[in-house]
Amino acid sequence: MPEHSFLTKIFDLVKMEWLELTTEEEVNDITALSFEQPVVIFKHSTRCSISSMVKSRLERSVTTAPILFYYLDLIRYRNVSNYIASKYSIEHESPQALLIKNGECVHAESHMGISMEELEAFANQ
Repeated sequence: MPEHSFLTKIFDLVKMEWLELTTEEEVNDITALSFEQPVVIFKHSTRCSISSMVKSRLERSVTTAPILFYYLDLIRYRNVSNYIASKYSIEHESPQALLIKNGECVHAESHMGISMEELEAFANQ
């Protein structure tokens, strides 16, 4: 039983934590924060099975890169998604992952092209 508790604690430490994104103001905060550390915005459609699969795959990944992960529910906050597309000059897709660094979107990928390895590579550049 103690081994199980130890393993549970280890897996709790590497579990991905999403920060919810709900307003345009938070997008501006993310832009400012990206000068200190890379930020990923994951645009997720709760009605799309591919989007759910990609989100789950990211959650199962482990990263050592100092990246903050934001989650945007496209169904509830479509206006925020539109704002993101305009602000970073990126065409909207779903699912979509944007890596924001030094105030700019330095990497955008969609659908099955989204991977933790690629996000880490751009975050570490």
